[in-house]
Amino acid sequence: MSTENNQQAPAEEHIMTEEELGEQRQIRRNKLADLRAMGRDPYVIETYDVTAHSMDIKDNYEAMEDQEVSVAGRIMSKRVMGKAAFFDILDKQGRIQCYVRRDDIGQEEYKLFKTYDIGDIVGIKGIVFKTKTGEISVHTNELTLLCKSLQVLPDKWSGLKDPDLRYRQRYVDLIMNSEVRDTFVKRSRIEHIIRQVLEDDYGFLEVRTPILQTIAGGAAARPFITHHNTLDIDMYLRIATELYLKRCIVGGMDRVYEMGQCFRNEGMDQRHNPEYTSMECYMAYGNLDNMMDITEQIVYKCAMEINGSPIIKYQGKEFDVTPPWNKIDMTETVQKVTGIPFDRIDTDEEARKAAIEYGMDPEDVNKWTRGKIIAEMFDDYCEDVPGLMDGPVFLTGHPVEISPLAKKDPHDPRITRRFEAYINGWELGNAFSELNDPIDQYERFAEQQREREAGDDEAHPMDMDFVNAIEVGLPPTGGLGIGVDRLIMLITDQPSIRDVILFPTMKTKDEKNA
Repeated sequence: MSTENNQQAPAEEHIMTEEELGEQRQIRRNKLADLRAMGRDPYVIETYDVTAHSMDIKDNYEAMEDQEVSVAGRIMSKRVMGKAAFFDILDKQGRIQCYVRRDDIGQEEYKLFKTYDIGDIVGIKGIVFKTKTGEISVHTNELTLLCKSLQVLPDKWSGLKDPDLRYRQRYVDLIMNSEVRDTFVKRSRIEHIIRQVLEDDYGFLEVRTPILQTIAGGAAARPFITHHNTLDIDMYLRIATELYLKRCIVGGMDRVYEMGQCFRNEGMDQRHNPEYTSMECYMAYGNLDNMMDITEQIVYKCAMEINGSPIIKYQGKEFDVTPPWNKIDMTETVQKVTGIPFDRIDTDEEARKAAIEYGMDPEDVNKWTRGKIIAEMFDDYCEDVPGLMDGPVFLTGHPVEISPLAKKDPHDPRITRRFEAYINGWELGNAFSELNDPIDQYERFAEQQREREAGDDEAHPMDMDFVNAIEVGLPPTGGLGIGVDRLIMLITDQPSIRDVILFPTMKTKDEKNA
């Protein structure tokens, strides 16, 4: 019997060459041809009546002992001992051992079973029992090949460890690495909790807004551009859901949210992916404080649901997300880190001089206002200061120049009613008391448009229809956006955003090898 079928540990780890893999794949195709010649083509089978799954059987053994069950899954290991064999199958819940004897299923069926390969998918009917060693198993009395695997899975000792290959062939990664499957099960549960908090605790309604948009608005980012052939217009993949959700608020849908994909044609790293999942919610008659409360509750309840504790453990660090969270001010933080007394600097000229003396590039700084300089200095010098932004913490006091959609602070018109939520030094969420003055909104869009025409690709474009919408009347509104992927990374302790995205975009093999 081949070591591929039996999965017996080799004396030394052996990784198959391409030639050996090709031979194994051909053997599998030959086996399929033999099955078809016998009238046993597994691909014609449409369904299988599954009555139990692996963990349900194990968790409820006392009730299920000696009961007949019908299970289905992928063969992951196989040990043939003459007239009997043990094999493990993998289903959606995990693995369970099965035992089969020639005398129970018949000589012909047992002969066929011995030709089955690791990776083949089978259906099994049998009796739940415990082996002499105490392992809960299924004693097979009927065995059906449901799908022939024509590819060779990695062996269980070397596994699938190359990150590039894992992301490219996530389907194999899910088969071979149970912790990866577990991460994506947790991801689904986290998204469910987010919806539950918004809908059950706060009364939000989930809606769907356009992914293809004529204006890429709602954030400062570079969009993906495409073309609508029928309308003969260029369109953009959305960079945010904000402006359409606010239109819903104008229309009287007082509490709305959307969780879905957004797209930004920008860099890729540990925390950034061009396609990512965002949750944005908007509450009529709410404000910044309501958004803080919602943020705290979402993160706290997700952590409790997944890990049973408000302590998020991430890459050796611990973060207690029990509400309430700490709050810090952007200008005060920049002053503490750089020593520049922005509280005593009122003009753009003074701010530029101080920033250049601190070491910032004059070519950039001389284009910026005081508020823009404060924001850039925070990004450059504060975000990565050890411990400063570990959080959880709300960063407040954002300058009006970088917040074109937020209300001005009534006590200081240079800043806005905005916060960013940080954990582990990462921006996790962004929220406003939303700007609802259409005249002020138009003027801010106009300023952003001038910056765009001057070469800033990320400046917000003019959106006259949105201005028209808030001229109809946008009530006082609180708005919040959360980066769902980053939240999932933190709660599931995953080092890269690609580890929480099922199928991250990769270069094609031809591009990679070019």
